[in-house]
Amino acid sequence: MNSRAFRRGAVAVAAFSATAIVLAGCSGGGSETPADESEGEVTLTLATFNDFGYTDDLLDEFTAETGIKVVHNKAATSNDARANFFQKLGKSGLADVEAVEIDWFAEMMQYADLLAPVDDSLKGRWLDWKEAAATDADGNLVAYGTDIGPQAVCYRSDLFAAAGLPTDREEVAELFPTWDAFFDVADQYKAATGQPFIDSANSVLQGLVNQLDIAYEEPDGTIVGPENPDIKAAYDTVVERAIPVSAYAGQWSEDWTASMAGGEFAAMLCPPWMLGIIAGNAPDITGWDVANAFPEGGGNWGGSYLVVPANGKNVEAAAQLADWLTSPETQIKAFNNAGTFPSQLEAQESPDLTGYVNEYFNDAPTGQIGIDRANAITVATFKGPKFFQFHDALQNAVTRVFDGLENQDTSWNTWLTEVSAF
Repeated sequence: MNSRAFRRGAVAVAAFSATAIVLAGCSGGGSETPADESEGEVTLTLATFNDFGYTDDLLDEFTAETGIKVVHNKAATSNDARANFFQKLGKSGLADVEAVEIDWFAEMMQYADLLAPVDDSLKGRWLDWKEAAATDADGNLVAYGTDIGPQAVCYRSDLFAAAGLPTDREEVAELFPTWDAFFDVADQYKAATGQPFIDSANSVLQGLVNQLDIAYEEPDGTIVGPENPDIKAAYDTVVERAIPVSAYAGQWSEDWTASMAGGEFAAMLCPPWMLGIIAGNAPDITGWDVANAFPEGGGNWGGSYLVVPANGKNVEAAAQLADWLTSPETQIKAFNNAGTFPSQLEAQESPDLTGYVNEYFNDAPTGQIGIDRANAITVATFKGPKFFQFHDALQNAVTRVFDGLENQDTSWNTWLTEVSAF
């Protein structure tokens, strides 16, 4: 395997989820739910995607404290949220508070002037790199950090046992020091069971790309993706080694969510936010566990921000909500609800996180595992304004090979043609 392609480390940041909820007609906007001045009440709209851990009970706490009601609209995927966000940004129809995912966050920062700045008193709440990414050229912080996604490996101990693999989480962690070792175990599992080892080939692509210093763009805006040998090596590795041991090309389909309980695969690359997705879709399965490991050391997948459109109807109240949702105390509650790992410094020092044990995952110390995996991240992958477009197209290239529509070389060349227009 090309060692250049998989330099240790990574950082990207995120939040995703299980239940496929339609994007509320691609709506959810401050302009569509104005303040009820006659009753003296304000109703805010909050637009997220997947699962940020913002349960109805949690939002009811905010209402009880402030008297401000919150209508929560959830998109099924980050892709849906992105399309809606850029269609309406600077116009009308966005929510009072919008969630933005890390893979298209740099794209959004080109329009930072359309967002309400975060109060200066909140600066320093977040990890340095999380906050720096949300600071514009004038020094304005324009987004409220939610979670990060330090990756571990989730696995089905019952399926591992059936394949003759170790089941103890410390022993399982020793199986995955490198990507080569990971795929060797996957091949061993498939040979023993005839079943796929991992859920999704494109989740592996995400893991590999998030361990690169540079993926598709240089910090000065130079496009390097088509000529980047590390990207080509990641694609070839996924096609040659991940596709043969994967149950699906991608994630988030109804079949994929159902498969967590069906035993179609034995392992998943697992940022903290994935824990709630697994538990929510496989509530009666007792075999899921978490290994404190990730191939090549560390990797970050996911993490998001909340932003307040500057032209919203209730900007002051929306800022109050975004502040409250990203406070250390609330982020611990969100972590408890959905496994979204806090990006707030104070939250990461809380005994509620360091001592957290996840009963569903065989009492795994997932709070400390998340901290350990975050500490294993040593390189921040640069993600420019076009990262989302390049990466989405590369995922589509992997999917074409998985589905048998194109072979490895043809699909790569199709990707090259597509991205030449970006």
